[in-house]
Amino acid sequence: MLDLFADEMPWQEPLAEGAVILRRFACADAPRLLAQIAQLAAISPFRQMVTPGGYTMSVAMTNCGEVGWTTDRHGYLYSTMDPLTSQPWPDMPGIFKKLSDAASTAAGYPDFAPDACLINRYAPGAKLSLHQDKDELNLQKPIVSVSLGLPAVFQFGGLKRNFPLKRVMLEHGDVVVWGGPSRLFYHGILPLKAALHPLTGEYRFNLTFRHTR
Repeated sequence: MLDLFADEMPWQEPLAEGAVILRRFACADAPRLLAQIAQLAAISPFRQMVTPGGYTMSVAMTNCGEVGWTTDRHGYLYSTMDPLTSQPWPDMPGIFKKLSDAASTAAGYPDFAPDACLINRYAPGAKLSLHQDKDELNLQKPIVSVSLGLPAVFQFGGLKRNFPLKRVMLEHGDVVVWGGPSRLFYHGILPLKAALHPLTGEYRFNLTFRHTR
């Protein structure tokens, strides 16, 4: 796939056992992905969720698919309904499914069929603290994470929060896939630095595909 702003072709960069960065993998699809994000957000708007502890997340988010990730006073959960609109989450677009399938297969995880896609929007200063993706019932399936827009520093550690961290820059079109031995590794995003991107302006968008059930 070709990027709009560079001539480099995609390549793979090992991250850990079971984890790989597919550099520039989503560049060719980026304009259509971003158009779909805008359409989805018109149905289920971006919002800054409040954690069970009362902390307002700096990242704005929405979802698409059969279920969406959300929070309430009891904890984190997947729900078929958007609590903001009281309607089902919008369907996952075909181009999302196609990209997720291609990326998971390229990373060595064929037959990945996500039922949820978390859509995060980062403004300058927004971050995602170290955490594990462990709210899914099926932990045998990988995570597929797509970066669009401004670059951000991705932290990837180990099975405990205090394990050493790798810090790598994720740029527009990069896709990270992790599963198997690294499925429950802690990870996060450092505060986004202010800049402008030709397609997303001051924002970074992230698509995170998960198989939850």
